[in-house]
Amino acid sequence: MQTRFLGLADYPATVEAMQQFTAQRAPDERDQLWICEHPATFTQGLAGLPSHLLHTGDIPVVQTNRGGQVTYHGPGQVVAYPLIDLQQAGYFVKEYVFRLEEAVIRTLARLGVTGHRVAGAPGIYVRLDDPFSHAQLPQRPQMRVPGTPAPEPVFEGLGKIAALGIKVSRHCTYHGVALNVKMDLEPYRRINPCGYAGLQTVDLSTIGVDAKWDEVAAILASELSTRLSP
Repeated sequence: MQTRFLGLADYPATVEAMQQFTAQRAPDERDQLWICEHPATFTQGLAGLPSHLLHTGDIPVVQTNRGGQVTYHGPGQVVAYPLIDLQQAGYFVKEYVFRLEEAVIRTLARLGVTGHRVAGAPGIYVRLDDPFSHAQLPQRPQMRVPGTPAPEPVFEGLGKIAALGIKVSRHCTYHGVALNVKMDLEPYRRINPCGYAGLQTVDLSTIGVDAKWDEVAAILASELSTRLSP
């Protein structure tokens, strides 16, 4: 996998570049991983409802073709876009999502933070009272009877530190995952993050981890390259 660090990148232009790469890539073309941060931007996924945009103010809202609801991108956030041919990689979308989340969990672990999954709510969360606790969450994904619906997610005591939104076209992925490092978190109060009213969003800085963007970007890139390899 080839990793490219794009710096501060315009969101619409980056999405267009990912689409072009995906549409034009040859069957034997090497996978890529793009790492960047974006200027302040709200993005609304395919399932996004206008009611989740509360008062966006001077921050632009961009309609996009990833899955999911509305989220925020801004400086101080590491955004990772894996451009993977899943057919060549040999795994399916569900496992791809698991590997993305696992890369974030391993990145946080290297910084001393325990990341958690929440059943029915993609992304990674931390305990607000003790982000370094290894205790399992009651609301973690667990085995359930086949055919039964996923439980309603419970976010009590949790803050979301990483958001996930992907697109798969011709068995190739784009869009990806965003990990909050040291941001202005105020814009999250202008939306219902990921479609959940009152969901608290945090970054590494607010939970007491003093890490530089470049450091976190390098760790996440390394973990993604390892976890997404066939």
